[in-house]
Amino acid sequence: MKLNELRDNEGAAKKRMRVGRGPGSGKGKTAGRGIKGQKSRSGVAIKGYEGGQMPLYQRLPKRGFNKPNRKEYAVVNLGLIQKFIDAGKLGEEITENELVDSGLVRRKRDGIRVLSKGEITSRVQMTVTGASKSAIDAVEKAGGSLTVKTAQAAE
Repeated sequence: MKLNELRDNEGAAKKRMRVGRGPGSGKGKTAGRGIKGQKSRSGVAIKGYEGGQMPLYQRLPKRGFNKPNRKEYAVVNLGLIQKFIDAGKLGEEITENELVDSGLVRRKRDGIRVLSKGEITSRVQMTVTGASKSAIDAVEKAGGSLTVKTAQAAE
């Protein structure tokens, strides 16, 4: 067998229909689009259109409110902080900038908030924008301290 003798199996590849190529082709004149109307024209994108009826996404009730200027905090768990301390990427004094530099947090956003998932065994002095009560208790139980910055200092 040679390269020029390679062929698909019989019936494996179906030739595409060429529309708009005369009446003898069976798909001439209107090319299978019917007569007139929006869908017969080119450049039509009718995604949520329901034939003039009010679309479903407009009929459903709107609920809630998204505060446009809400604060978004980067979240860190105590277990991850302990893992980074064990790996030698974080020291005893931990600030928000050190958390970003170590790679534990990608960016500060409006501040970093510490949550208490996982365990911390090292004595650390932490200064962050926010922390849960259980996270503060866990750090103090391990012999360290967790300081929460005030809102004015964060801005």
